[in-house]
Amino acid sequence: MTIAVTGSMAYDYIMSFPGRFVEHILPDQLHVLSVSFLVDSMRRERGGCAGNIAHNLALLGQQPLLIATVGQDAHEYIALLCEQGVDVSGVMIIPDEFTASFFVSTDRDNNQIASFYTGAMSCAAQLSLRDHHPESIELAIISPNDPAAMVKYVRECQELGIPYVYDPSQQIPRLTSEQLLEGIRGAEVLIVNDYEFGMIRRRTGLGEDEIERMVKTLVVTRGEHGSQIHTREGVWEIPAVPPCRLVDPTGVGDGYRAGLITGIRYGLPWEVAGRMGSLAATYVLEEHGTQRHYYTVEGFIQRYAECFGDSSPLRVLQEKSGAACSPISRPLTITTK
Repeated sequence: MTIAVTGSMAYDYIMSFPGRFVEHILPDQLHVLSVSFLVDSMRRERGGCAGNIAHNLALLGQQPLLIATVGQDAHEYIALLCEQGVDVSGVMIIPDEFTASFFVSTDRDNNQIASFYTGAMSCAAQLSLRDHHPESIELAIISPNDPAAMVKYVRECQELGIPYVYDPSQQIPRLTSEQLLEGIRGAEVLIVNDYEFGMIRRRTGLGEDEIERMVKTLVVTRGEHGSQIHTREGVWEIPAVPPCRLVDPTGVGDGYRAGLITGIRYGLPWEVAGRMGSLAATYVLEEHGTQRHYYTVEGFIQRYAECFGDSSPLRVLQEKSGAACSPISRPLTITTK
C-alpha cells in the first residue's frame, strides 16, 4: 500500500538584487515600463508542491508514488528522488517542454518581481491514477497543479474510493467555486493556510461552520502561530516548532503536509500527526531551498521528544519505515499534444 502524491514539480530560480527596485522604477512611466536588474547571485532549487511533499515523505521513511509531469531538463531531479526511495514511475517526461519554473528576483527590502512558467505542468491532465494500481493506493494528496488535472484527480479518487487530502492552495483563484466545492465535499482532509481559507469562503460564499460540516477534517495552518485541526470530535491546537535558525520559509507548508500525512497513514492521534507536521515544517525553514534539508527517522523522533515530550507514538515510524528502495520502472516519455 502506498501514498500517491499528485501536484507540481518545478525548478525555482532565485536571484538577489543588491539595490532597491523602487529606486529604478519611474511611477509616471509605468505604462511604458522597461527595466533590467543586474543580480549578484542565482540559485536553482528543486521545488514544486508534489516534489517537495515526496521529498519530505521519503525523509520520514515513506515510499510515496509521485504522479507529475516534468520537462526534458528534469532527469537529475527524478534520479535524486528515486535515490531517496520515492517511486517515480508516475512521473512523465514531456520531451519538447521544460519543467515548470519559478523565476524570482528579490531586492534588499525583500520586495520581489517574479514570473511562473507552467511548462510541462500543463500536460498533467494526461496522467491518471487508474494507471497506477489504484487498489494499492491507501491515501492520495491532490496538491497545486494544472487546474484540469486537479479536477480530474478529485473525480478519480471519488470514483475509485481512494481517500484523499485536498490541498488547492495556490490554485484557488484558478478553480471555479463548483470545482472547489467538489474537491472539498469528497475529501478526507482539507488543508489550507488561514489566508487561503478566507479565499475559499469568499469564492464559495460559505461560512466557516458550513465548510467544516462538508469535510471530515479541516486543517488550517497559521505560520508561526501553529495550526488548527478541526474534526467532528473537536478542535486541536497545534503549536509551531521554533527553528534553530530562520533561513527560508519557501516549502514549509509542504513539509507540514508530509508530517501530517505520515501520522494519518499510521492512524496516530490528531495532536501527534499535527505535531509531526509542525516539526517537519521547521526542518524546511532552517535551510535554503525546499529540498536541501535532511534528517533520519531516529533524529526526527529524538527532536520530537525534545519539543513535545512523549515520543512513544512515533515508534511506529521505526517499525514500519526504512525499507530499501524497491526497483522503480523508468519514467514514461511521451510527446506533447
